[in-house]
Amino acid sequence: MALLKAHELTADPWTVIDGTGDPSGVDHPLITLESWVLHSDKLGCVNTPLGIFLKSHQSPVELVDDLDRFSVIALDFPKLSDGRAFSYARLLRQRYGFQGEVRAVGEVRRDQYLFMLRCGFNTFEVGDDVDLAGWADAATEVSVFYQPGSDDSSWAFRCRRS
Repeated sequence: MALLKAHELTADPWTVIDGTGDPSGVDHPLITLESWVLHSDKLGCVNTPLGIFLKSHQSPVELVDDLDRFSVIALDFPKLSDGRAFSYARLLRQRYGFQGEVRAVGEVRRDQYLFMLRCGFNTFEVGDDVDLAGWADAATEVSVFYQPGSDDSSWAFRCRRS
């Protein structure tokens, strides 16, 4: 899988640790929520970047107290019709103020790219045969929005006014 960030392909420094394996000896581990629950005491003391992978049924609310520990939060799109990750990205950015990388993984489609950007995603796992021009076009196809997005500076202004 290729990694799309800032409309460009980039190398992925993260190593996915499946299941509940011990990630303490891995540089840039991307772990599961189950692994975090098992190893949080040990990983809380490690001075290395840490990422977490949340399945679609795992809300980031479960990590609220530990969000500052993660550099990357990968949110799963297991199938096209499952949009919970859109809501999770908005929660992370707007309610919890997460400033790190929010990564879309799984069924990541070009036609949803713009909406993912507006929800707060900034990195995307895409197929190896990615058409960069097509993805760049998808990011600019719509110029007027009815709903505010996490990428919309007027959203913060409206929140301050109320």
